[in-house]
Amino acid sequence: MSANEVHTNTEIAPVVPVHLGIILDGNRRWAREQNLPTFKGHQKGYENLVTIAEAALARGVRYLTAFVFSTENWSRSADEVKYLMDLFLWVAEKDWKRLHDKNTRLRFIGSQDQLPAKLVAAIRKVEDITRDNTGGDLVLCLNYGGQQEIVQATQAIMAAGLKPEELTKDVFSQYLYAPDVPPVDLVIRTSGEQRLSNFMLWRIAYSEIYFGAVTHWPAFTVGDLDAALDDYARRQRRFGK
Repeated sequence: MSANEVHTNTEIAPVVPVHLGIILDGNRRWAREQNLPTFKGHQKGYENLVTIAEAALARGVRYLTAFVFSTENWSRSADEVKYLMDLFLWVAEKDWKRLHDKNTRLRFIGSQDQLPAKLVAAIRKVEDITRDNTGGDLVLCLNYGGQQEIVQATQAIMAAGLKPEELTKDVFSQYLYAPDVPPVDLVIRTSGEQRLSNFMLWRIAYSEIYFGAVTHWPAFTVGDLDAALDDYARRQRRFGK
């Protein structure tokens, strides 16, 4: 029975988002507050992502998508970008095994054009290895931008030669990155910022949004996750009706 179905008695199962999106904000600010170098914030942020992902999937979330590196993040310092690329490579080459052991499917979405060739090869390998895992999907938005995704989908549609009258919302969705990944039900953004920053623009059309307290991502706890999920469960989604 899914998390959204009714039990055989009168008790209603808690409403859990099928797809949870998280904009991980505040790694660098957390590091500065701890008097640590920036890279320590990113390292702690990734460790926390694994913790939160495991907790979210255990609570019935089917897809957790995390915004880990945007198309705009290339403008950061060369040292920071290199550290992040090395971190993603380590995840794709080494650390994926603990996710695999939890039956988690690891996926990366975004443009691979600017990524190091070694990282692209590792991504493709780990996605293939974990493809049949059924414990939930951890989707990492790497070199990702919502506008870029829509533009690239449009380019693919044009290249396929579709006629205007053949284009529907459902057809368009099939040209997005990982088209089987459903719309986002709940978006969490940490660190007190209240903007969407080009995150999954097509899939968040009717998402619920949770900003919560001013908590930098490395300090975001399972308790904070539960508070967000409890808040979501109390909302009434209308989808424009």
